[in-house]
Amino acid sequence: MGGDGGDAHWISAFLDAQAAEAGAARNTLLGYGRDLKDTGAWLAGRNTGWSTATRDDIEAYLVHCEAQGFSAATRARRLSSIRQLYRFAFEEGWRADNPAIRIKGPGRSRALPRTLTMAEVEDLLAAARTLGRTEAIRARNTCLVEVLYATGMRVTELVSLPVSAARGDPQMLLIRGKGGRERMVPLSPPAREALTAWLTLRDAAEAAARRKGHPPSPHLFPSGSSDGYLTRHRFYLLIKEMAVIAGVSPQAVTPHRLRHAFATHLLENGADLRAIQTLLGHADLATTEIYTHVLEARLRELVEAHHPLVKPR
Repeated sequence: MGGDGGDAHWISAFLDAQAAEAGAARNTLLGYGRDLKDTGAWLAGRNTGWSTATRDDIEAYLVHCEAQGFSAATRARRLSSIRQLYRFAFEEGWRADNPAIRIKGPGRSRALPRTLTMAEVEDLLAAARTLGRTEAIRARNTCLVEVLYATGMRVTELVSLPVSAARGDPQMLLIRGKGGRERMVPLSPPAREALTAWLTLRDAAEAAARRKGHPPSPHLFPSGSSDGYLTRHRFYLLIKEMAVIAGVSPQAVTPHRLRHAFATHLLENGADLRAIQTLLGHADLATTEIYTHVLEARLRELVEAHHPLVKPR
């Protein structure tokens, strides 16, 4: 699939995922687009592209940027954009490697992923139970957020879940991630309860639809979209609506932020980093290790805010 639409397809698919899953702002997406378009054009001049470029090609591009007089911050941002595109391509199964992952860029501090507090997540879960005009929609919204927070799934993995994965009150879900890789994730009791409630209402609606001649849906969260299931764009908007009801800043809430919250809260409560890596479906432990820095930053803030020796006398 990766090569069918050429380099332009890689970039557009990546930007679409960033908008839907990470809630990237318009200016952020425009920045990614400019960086990746420039890189792609330079690679084309070397008779290569995203699918065939090597580590040497990427390093040569960064040397070219330095020769052009680009600042260290700009070069670091370009490298970050390239890494993220290749990480996305790796997860999609378009490439078996990330040629940029071990390239050391110009010195620049790594931004920590923003997350949500446990109290904010609880408020979002409460808001999900009230969002929707019908009991079925409210049950679906509750199930979406409960399962997302309980498992740390990527939003695409969540909305595209087959209904067969949820049958029989499972204690674990089998998830088929990007690139076709599978993993098992446990369900919390609240998530199992929400799943059971949604399945009952979903199956009743499906039975009524079959009586009218409509074929059954294989998806846990069916919809009238071209894919047959709830789109990640729609879920992104639902999360924003829940944030408003919960009194949490909508700018602070995205589906991917809930994934970060899942990992951070596990680590705060003593979970092993390797276990979190497995649950998140990270191919590289280095990707998961960023959450240790999130925890360190939070502990430092806690000490600075509450330790008696830190406060002015």
